[in-house]
Amino acid sequence: MDTKNSVTLTPVQRLAHSELAGEIEFLTARMRSQGSTRANLLLAPLGLKVRSYSVLSLACSDLAPTQRELAEFLSLDPSQIVPLVDQLESRGLVERVTSPNDRRTKVIAGTPAGQDLYTQARKATGEAEEVSLKALSAAERETLRDLLTRIAFDA
Repeated sequence: MDTKNSVTLTPVQRLAHSELAGEIEFLTARMRSQGSTRANLLLAPLGLKVRSYSVLSLACSDLAPTQRELAEFLSLDPSQIVPLVDQLESRGLVERVTSPNDRRTKVIAGTPAGQDLYTQARKATGEAEEVSLKALSAAERETLRDLLTRIAFDA
């Protein structure tokens, strides 16, 4: 890159021309950081962040996850899941209930209030996604979703 012209470029434009900007791991980390920041801003009025939203989403799904499964699903240490579940439980959004498959196991389930908040939060994350992916066509978004799914789940 010509250093004379680098003065007129913004820091982000300069970064886009770096060798680092061609690395997939860096690009996905940057995309995740920007997306999480955007989503956190839109989730804040609901009293959620990306991590607590993720737990709420899974609790409101048909998966009936245990805390250990939540940690595995979200690639978090189990010690990080406990306070997230505790926080959501204290707000009446989730509850620990006995698993229908194993009475010794507790699963995390969304309450009716949790389901309502999840519906609102899903709209907020959808808005964040829309902003993050505004440069892509609908077909490109689906291709990106497919590729990321294949990588994330090693399909």
